[in-house]
Amino acid sequence: MIGGGRAGRSLALALAQAGWRVGPILGRDDDVSGAASGVDLLVIATPDATIAEVAAAVEPRSDGAVVAHMAGSLGLDVLAPHERRGALHPLAALPNPEVGAERLISGTWFAVAGDDLVRRAVDDLGGRPIELDDADRVAYHAAAVIASNHLVALLGQAERVGASAGVPLEAYLDLVRATVDNVADLGPAGALTGPAARGDWATIDRHLAALDPRERASYEAMVALARRLVDDDSP
Repeated sequence: MIGGGRAGRSLALALAQAGWRVGPILGRDDDVSGAASGVDLLVIATPDATIAEVAAAVEPRSDGAVVAHMAGSLGLDVLAPHERRGALHPLAALPNPEVGAERLISGTWFAVAGDDLVRRAVDDLGGRPIELDDADRVAYHAAAVIASNHLVALLGQAERVGASAGVPLEAYLDLVRATVDNVADLGPAGALTGPAARGDWATIDRHLAALDPRERASYEAMVALARRLVDDDSP
């Protein structure tokens, strides 16, 4: 493993728990030239912008070690000049190595590509593989960012707006959980409720008038997305 951040350490712990023998994690100050020697799989878990540089610094092995990365939006080309290449991106939030490892052995989805050894790793973790061509990885990763990072940002807005009325974020979290369950059961269009779903523009206007001006643009953007669900679902 090259890269000692949350993703790399989470995967290293998870693979060790799944029975893999995991070597020491190499960091930015280590010599990585021989990292593919004596291993079946070398995972580069550095920031996306440095993966190509790190891969190029690793000496290719004639004995066929697989070199893989964990990036969601990058293809296999960044792993040149290695012949056996792979990608495994966990579709999971990894806040720290301990929680991350627990999630990675709990049936997580992984976007996989390249050599079958990465699929074996996902299988040993009990994961669910998503086969992706390089051309589809950027859209896949954008959707992951929307589903996770943008949701967190949206809840940050809910926290700010709720606080203006003296209501803590905790009071809204059961609503969030129930909404996610509804989406799982009914799909986004079927789960949509509220003023945008029913075209209650008077209530939306009152919301906008009550909001801090800095919150209005994002609220209006979400109303537009909600209306798109309604319109797309119309006969």
